[in-house]
Amino acid sequence: VQLQASGGGLVQAGDSLRLDCTASGGTVSSYATGWFRQAPGKEREFVAALSSSGDVTYYADSVKGRFTISRDNAKNTVYLQMNSLKPQDTAVYYCAAVTTLQDVVVLAYPGGYHYWGQGTQVTVSS
Repeated sequence: VQLQASGGGLVQAGDSLRLDCTASGGTVSSYATGWFRQAPGKEREFVAALSSSGDVTYYADSVKGRFTISRDNAKNTVYLQMNSLKPQDTAVYYCAAVTTLQDVVVLAYPGGYHYWGQGTQVTVSS
């Protein structure tokens, strides 16, 4: 499966953005998916994950209550809705996918994913 992330941009603190991750060459509902981010000089960090069943989610503490991961099977797309953005959310955001033996599994570490999108820049100004 190939993943294409889009939707990044420059916003002010408190604004919202939605990132899209569109899959091709595979059906996104067959994969557990996740969003990660990487700021300059920092390691890639987990943001949010969604099981292939579509009903199990998991979030980093830093984004819980502000970000929502979801999926539209008809559009073969996974979304990351980001509200109440903060300057510390500034990073390149990546979507990722992996097949799992159980459809309720979510993964929060980058090494668990096999497929990655190219990344989209999110910049939040104060």
